[in-house]
Amino acid sequence: MENKTTIPLKKHALILNGLVILARLLVGLIFVFSGFVKAVDPLGSSYKFADYLGVLGMDFLLPMTLFVAIMLAAFEFWLGVSLITGYRIKQSIVLLNLFMLFMTPLTLWISISNPVTDCGCFGDALKLTNWQTFYKNVVLMGISIFLFIYRSKLTPLFSKHTQGLVSLYTLLFIFSVSWISYEYLPIVDFRPYKIGNNITEMMSIPEGAQTEEFENIFIYQKDGVEKKFTLENYPEGDSTWTFVRREDKPINKGYVPPINNFSIELDGSDITQEVLQDSSYTFLLISHRLENASDEEIDRINEIYDYCVKFGYRFYCLTASPQDVIEEWSADTGAEYPFAITDEIPLKTMIRSNPGLILLKQGTVLRKWPHTLLPETEMSDLPLDQTKWGKKDAMLSGTKVLFFAMAFIIPLVALFILERIIGLCVRIYQKRKKKKEKGSADTPETE
Repeated sequence: MENKTTIPLKKHALILNGLVILARLLVGLIFVFSGFVKAVDPLGSSYKFADYLGVLGMDFLLPMTLFVAIMLAAFEFWLGVSLITGYRIKQSIVLLNLFMLFMTPLTLWISISNPVTDCGCFGDALKLTNWQTFYKNVVLMGISIFLFIYRSKLTPLFSKHTQGLVSLYTLLFIFSVSWISYEYLPIVDFRPYKIGNNITEMMSIPEGAQTEEFENIFIYQKDGVEKKFTLENYPEGDSTWTFVRREDKPINKGYVPPINNFSIELDGSDITQEVLQDSSYTFLLISHRLENASDEEIDRINEIYDYCVKFGYRFYCLTASPQDVIEEWSADTGAEYPFAITDEIPLKTMIRSNPGLILLKQGTVLRKWPHTLLPETEMSDLPLDQTKWGKKDAMLSGTKVLFFAMAFIIPLVALFILERIIGLCVRIYQKRKKKKEKGSADTPETE
């Protein structure tokens, strides 16, 4: 008869095993997600690292930002998959704890000093404040320690013979994602300028939304000492105080539209609304810095501009470069298209290519092309509305994510099933062999 004390012990063991599995999956999936969203936008991650280096005065490390962004994305994705599949699980748990021991104090410093407002830990897919990131890391640190304590309860999904293959495939996959996203465009666009979005709508404030509120602070001076006053207590009519300046202290940030810093200036005039409200097509050649732009496909760009002239479409090159750089670019490339000035930050956000091409219609983003994959010039004989280029790109981000997810998961599932089938076949063979050997041993020998 089973001892009564063993029942709660078994229940406790089941609960503990369930918590270990849940913690393993939770941390693994978070790292997979974090690594993937960085890998699909390596340039975005490199811009974030550049922001940190600029604040720290370490600009000499800027050439390393893209490499670091790709390697960090690959490490996080690989570690997440290793935790889920159980690749060298004990070593993976140690790596996890070392990583969190480094990141948790780092995010605490970022939260206190606030060098940038968004840490970029989940790229543009999920925005967290610096303090939210720190609290998230505290929770992950706690779970990591829990997994380290009970690491003996973690078992791998794959055999020792195939674990290395799974690990190698994981790295090849995530490096391929980073390369495709860098060489062409991010396979998933989380930014407000993504295909299908209307820029005008992204810039507008909804009716009834809370507006930004400020408190007026008046600074007066008396006997060489400055003092702050509000509207309720400032020294009106007291000539002994001298007004110095006014400061506006934000009380409520209010609603901030997804796009709040986009403008197009041409020859000193703001043509933003003119471009966004145009009922016809508009091509925007985007180059945040012409001095760093690739000129390999400049002939194709010039041909697209000639096509726009032929059919009466707008074509502007938006850049943040100074006039002398614009003139040098025009002289070197033979560019005849007009150049308009836009702030560098929105240009970097609009497209991860330098240069890149965007097609708008009434402010809606229809298509995006990197300079490595510009549209064919065969469309030059037909207006845009009679070609596939004049329609919204049908390959949406969700479809791309599903494709890449299946490309990664299906081979792993197939390998997992194959291993189980082979293992079952081996056990059946061994069982039959033992049965045959036993039968032979039981049969008496005849003379």
